[in-house]
Amino acid sequence: MDCLFCKIVTGDVPAMIVRESERVLAFRDINPQAPTHVLVIPKEHHVNVAELAAADPELLAEMMREAHQVAVEAGMAETGYRVVFNTGPQAGQTVFHTHAHLLGGRGLNWPPG
Repeated sequence: MDCLFCKIVTGDVPAMIVRESERVLAFRDINPQAPTHVLVIPKEHHVNVAELAAADPELLAEMMREAHQVAVEAGMAETGYRVVFNTGPQAGQTVFHTHAHLLGGRGLNWPPG
């Protein structure tokens, strides 16, 4: 499989890992859009969040728990943070392995771009 995030999971591509559980990995985005920008992914390959939700809702819930823990450790849990899933190319998904963008550390306006 030629999936960038699968290669990060196996260690074939380096990443700045901030949290890891048995089934979930969180690492810093290489093109951060906020002072804290972490990607939270399932170690198992799923193309997008809709597919993951249908196949394994508990894994999706674990991703969200890990995202919250990253926010806690970054000191953003009290002030606020954003979790974004892009699903499909028109929504901006460029890596077709489910991933949540955890953003925070600055004011995040609404609506986003």
